[in-house]
Amino acid sequence: MSDSSTLPPARLRPEAELAREALSAPVLARAARLARWAGADTRVDAGGGLVEEQLPAAAEQLGLAGDDAAAHASEAWRIAVDTGLVEITDEEAGTVAAGEDLALLTGGSPQDVLGLWLTALEAVLADASVPDLDDLVDAMAEGGEVDLSSLDWDPEAEAEFLDGVLGNLYLLTVGEEGPGEARVPLPALAASVIVPGDMGEPSNEVLEQVSDAMMRLDDQFRMLEPVGLVEYQPVDEALMADADEEPAAPVDEADVTRYGMVRLTPLGLYGLRARLLDAGFDAPAVGDLADKGADALLDGTAPYPPGAAHAETELWLAGRGPLAAARELLAAARGTDPGAPLRRLRCQQALSLVGAEAEPALREVLDDAELGGLARVWLTEHGARDVPAPPQEMVFWLTIDTVAAQLAAEGNSEELRALVEGLARQHSGFFDTAWRVGHPATPDVLEAMGRLHPDKRIAKEARKAAFKARSQQGG
Repeated sequence: MSDSSTLPPARLRPEAELAREALSAPVLARAARLARWAGADTRVDAGGGLVEEQLPAAAEQLGLAGDDAAAHASEAWRIAVDTGLVEITDEEAGTVAAGEDLALLTGGSPQDVLGLWLTALEAVLADASVPDLDDLVDAMAEGGEVDLSSLDWDPEAEAEFLDGVLGNLYLLTVGEEGPGEARVPLPALAASVIVPGDMGEPSNEVLEQVSDAMMRLDDQFRMLEPVGLVEYQPVDEALMADADEEPAAPVDEADVTRYGMVRLTPLGLYGLRARLLDAGFDAPAVGDLADKGADALLDGTAPYPPGAAHAETELWLAGRGPLAAARELLAAARGTDPGAPLRRLRCQQALSLVGAEAEPALREVLDDAELGGLARVWLTEHGARDVPAPPQEMVFWLTIDTVAAQLAAEGNSEELRALVEGLARQHSGFFDTAWRVGHPATPDVLEAMGRLHPDKRIAKEARKAAFKARSQQGG
């Protein structure tokens, strides 16, 4: 994922709702509880961690029990320190006090709460990239230092691997036309960062790498769920049992959910977008353009999926009167540059959301060579009376403009192929007239029609017409 490319827009929940989710996430909730519990008698060691003899009381405060209770209490305390909910007042004496940021959890803004949560998220992500504790103990050298070479562990590479997986999960979430609620199978997510895009059938070696990555991700997502980043269904323990062991119950070998399923939460979507922005990515969110001009709206939504463009446009229109909005959109849609056809397509889509109050604005551009065609379409669809018939030149210009916009938006899609076939079928002698259309995109559109039309004879006609158009334009 290049940091120079624009990502699809994220549809974020309101910050107040996200802040409530952050406060209820177990990682931050436990850290806050320990911060409020800490007092004059609380002591920390040289690293800022709770001294061992106070861990049982901290675990009890959190309602934790069992072999891992002390470890979980220690982790919660570290998050409290990292997020500033607790401050170490005297390192030598090991004394602590409530941090200034603790008050933000109840008296701060949603942005304040989310800022604290993002700090907690970074701490958990750092932990998720560290090898299992048992592996660390085994790799401990005589001097008490960890021998990283014996672990076969590269901290930077491990962090990059997890970032790549989360980046792909983000893309799968924001790229959906729905609300982004779909769960992703863990094998598919692991394969997305392991298997080369141009590889056909993965080799056994690659499949083994995917399997190893799945096991790493299983551990990591178990750690990331309590911070509220993901909802995770772990890998079925039966899959990790020895081959000679009988399963405890019958299993469905075709059930893909047994291999782990993960979904980015709304809070997780917010968090990953914030990390992407910090890393220099262009990661827009629906609503970013609501207070911008129509030119920014049409250009900005040009690469958006249809659903996201629709949502962004609705927010933009909500702050404007129908007539004024229509006039602004039409003015921004003009132009002969390469991006103009797609701007006009987005303009047409935006105008479809505007009511009949906008009719005067559309009538004002009926004689405009670039906008007269789409104005007639809008007026007809809205039941307006006395809509003048378009001249043939305008019909063909609008046709070329529409195909150019579809090419820019979708490439060589099946929908565009069907449109091309329909045009050639409905208009006899279409190419004899089309090459003369004074639209900057005429040669490119005719070449695309020649490439897309399945009938070889018609495709040849289109290519000849494209050559004539290019010659006419001096190309």
